[in-house]
Amino acid sequence: MEKKVDVLIIGAGSIGVCSAYYLARDGRKATVLEQNQIGSACSYGNAGLVAVSHIAPLAAPGVLTQGIKWMFDPEGPFYIKPRVSADLISWLWQFARACRGEPMLRAMSIIHALTQASFRLYQDLATRAGFGFHFKHKGSLLIFRDAKHLDAEIREAETLKSYGISSKVLSTTDLRQIEPKLRSHIVGGVHYLDDAHLNPTEFVGGLARDAQALGASFLTSTEVLNFETSNGNISTVQTTRGDFRPTEVVLTAGPWSQSLAKRLSLVLPIQPAKGYSISFRSNSFDESIPLRFGEARVIATPMGGMVRFAGTLELAGLDFSINERRLRAIQSSVGEYMTGVENLELLEIWRGLRPLTPDGLPIIGRSRRWKNLTIATGHGMQGIALGPITGKLVAELTAGSACSVPIDGLGEDRFQ
Repeated sequence: MEKKVDVLIIGAGSIGVCSAYYLARDGRKATVLEQNQIGSACSYGNAGLVAVSHIAPLAAPGVLTQGIKWMFDPEGPFYIKPRVSADLISWLWQFARACRGEPMLRAMSIIHALTQASFRLYQDLATRAGFGFHFKHKGSLLIFRDAKHLDAEIREAETLKSYGISSKVLSTTDLRQIEPKLRSHIVGGVHYLDDAHLNPTEFVGGLARDAQALGASFLTSTEVLNFETSNGNISTVQTTRGDFRPTEVVLTAGPWSQSLAKRLSLVLPIQPAKGYSISFRSNSFDESIPLRFGEARVIATPMGGMVRFAGTLELAGLDFSINERRLRAIQSSVGEYMTGVENLELLEIWRGLRPLTPDGLPIIGRSRRWKNLTIATGHGMQGIALGPITGKLVAELTAGSACSVPIDGLGEDRFQ
């Protein structure tokens, strides 16, 4: 028997849950389908950093050359597993086109607007939500072992000041006053004052419960199989729990959005970007500032009774295997920057797939092909950071309201 629903959301990661919450706040009846459990993918094991300072996309001048070098290093920060894939070749071609000054500057303006809006919503949620998620506004500390890399970051910080992003250059002495566990060969760092951090599992799970209290419903272990269309609309969504007849459909399925979109004759150039994290039990980090290890591209985030080290970017398709060399690279890099981490109690080793677009921008907007479809995916490493504003935009788009942040150029048609 078919079930009639108002707004059907496919995917219960941070984007899907935030969409359900803001829709429910607006009085819409949201039904969320998730093939696994709520927040069980990248919304579970990520670094939990709300980095309003991180507005430069992955695609930028110089990244292509550096990326080619990293590609041949299985332990490097950016690794592409050699394989024959038409989707990967097409993605890399579009990525190369985006690694230019003009597209990068356009992307930075868009990301800046989105991150600022999302941060304000986080501040609102931290005060009004019926749950805690260890949200702390202390900034983040980007530290370096090499003076050349530090000088480059100081120049980057000066550029970011034109966007209103505050920072402070710190000497070795300054750094050790903030974080005494840093090793003696650290040459300096930059404190980005506006960043925040949180526990992503607590955030996504708590917001899902608040959404349910407002009338949203979640169906886990439910896989979307196919779609039926009629008169330019998605009329039926076929799932392992039966068929649904929605008024509106929202696609927030992360790296699985690409394959689902193909069944609707849509092209979403998304590559699954595997990341890893290692979590340890520790109370000694609770009052620490999140640390970003510059050369290693690894982040250390305190999360209330534990510390999480996260990093790496691996394009290997829908591959959930653990690359032990890359895992060891994270572990060894942490020891190169700090002391006192050797004897911590291991809680969990995690890996997950993030949906990465070639231009580094999310895909947010109404579908040009299907009148009742809204797409919200492709957030890459910023799914947590941009969750609230994306959810609010989804609610506005489905209602036909004006968007609180301009989304021109974020639709799926930019790739056609």
